Amino acid sequence: MKPRIVIPQVAPEAYQAILGLEKYIASTSLNPVHKELIKIRASQINGCAYCIKMHTADARKLGVTEERIYLLSAWREADFYSEEERAILALTEEITLISNHVSEEVYQNAAKLFDEKYLAELILAIITINAWNRIGITTGMRAE
Repeated sequence: MKPRIVIPQVAPEAYQAILGLEKYIASTSLNPVHKELIKIRASQINGCAYCIKMHTADARKLGVTEERIYLLSAWREADFYSEEERAILALTEEITLISNHVSEEVYQNAAKLFDEKYLAELILAIITINAWNRIGITTGMRAE
């Protein structure tokens, strides 16, 4: 692939702003496994190999099993995910595929399982990985 723009070099202030959001997500009360499930699932949907590789490795370091990682793309048919994780994955899919909107059912299910602060943190984590995916894919970042 022909080299593409390197955002941190060309627009460092904008890149730092996105890094700021990532630092905020890292400082939240979000369960680290929840964060990685969000990052992997959104990256699968978006087809960002660079982020999939990074976040599956991070998930393994947290003790997430290979089985749970492999079955994320078919989580509805797997019994390896808790009720909370299922709500997070459904919300991740609907926010990532936002042109279909976030259904009231998916939103209310998440709202019933999480307090408002945790729900806000989940939404921001999902938005943040989608931003990273779009940067990675658009600029041609490759999984090495």
